[in-house]
Amino acid sequence: MALTLLEASKRNSGDVVRSAVIQMFAENSQLLSVIPWEDIPGGALAYTQEGKLPGVAFRGFNEAYDESVGIVNPQVETLRIAGGDLDCDKALLKTRGESIRSDEEARKVKALTLNITSKIINGDSATNPREFDGFRVRISGSQLIPANLSTPNANAPLSLEALDAAIDAVDGPTHLIMSKGMRRKLTNAARANVGGDITWKIDEFGNRITMYNDLPIVIADYDDEGQDIMGFDEAGPAGGNTSGSIYVVNFGSGYVTGLQNGVMDVKDLGEIDAKPVLRTRVEWLVGLAVMHGRAIARV
Repeated sequence: MALTLLEASKRNSGDVVRSAVIQMFAENSQLLSVIPWEDIPGGALAYTQEGKLPGVAFRGFNEAYDESVGIVNPQVETLRIAGGDLDCDKALLKTRGESIRSDEEARKVKALTLNITSKIINGDSATNPREFDGFRVRISGSQLIPANLSTPNANAPLSLEALDAAIDAVDGPTHLIMSKGMRRKLTNAARANVGGDITWKIDEFGNRITMYNDLPIVIADYDDEGQDIMGFDEAGPAGGNTSGSIYVVNFGSGYVTGLQNGVMDVKDLGEIDAKPVLRTRVEWLVGLAVMHGRAIARV
C-alpha cells in the first residue's frame, strides 16, 4: 500500500529520530507531502503502462466478434540512492547546547527535501544517470497542452480553457503543480473576474492551500541551491526561454506514485574518527513511476 510521508512518520512509533526526519521531509515540501510512496522489493519495478484499450462491439445472432487486444507499454523504474550526512561539531554542542544538533539536522533535511522535490519536476537521467526522470522529460504527445488552444505554436498567455483541457486530459486528477508566480496569476485573474474558480482550505500543517476548480494547488518553489524549480525560464513552442508550466496529476496507486525500498534509513553514527563531529546519516532508495498514460498532463 502506498503511503504519504506524513502517514509513514506516524507508523514509525518507537523510532523517534526516523519519524522526526520523515515528518520534516513532508513539512519542507508540499509536493513530497502529497505524493504516495509505494514500497517495492529489490532495486527496480517492472510494470505495464496502458496504451490502448481492447476493442468492443455489438453483434447480431450467430455472428462472431472481431478479435481485438489492447496495447500495453512495458516500463521499468530503477530506484536511485539519495541521502546525506548530517554533521554537528562537538564544540557547538558545548557552546550552544544539545538543541543545536537538531537545528543542524533540520537544515540538512531541508536541503535534501528541496533537492528531491526539484528532481521530481526536472530530473533527467540522460544528463545525470544518478537521478530519476522527472515530469518535464516524461510528458509528450497529447498530454502536452499548449498554453492557448487557438495558437498552439505561439508563446501565448495562459488560457483557462487550456488549463481546463489539461484537467480533462487526466483520469481522476487530484492536484495541480505550479510555481508561486503562476499561482499568483491565477488568483489575480479570479479577483479581476477574468475567470477561474479559486477557493482555499487549510492542510494538515496549518498552511493555507489554494484550490482551482476544487483541485489543490501544490507549489514547487525553489531547490537546495535557491534556484526556482518552476520559473519562467522554460523553452516555449516558438522559441525563447521565458515560458512556464503547470502540471495536472493524479497522485494514486496505478497512476503517479513515488517508489521506495522501505522507508528512509536514518542512523545516528555518533562521533566519527575523521573529525570531532556527531554524524547522522539519512539515506533513501527512491524513484518515481507514472503507471498510466493519462495520469499526468503538462500545460
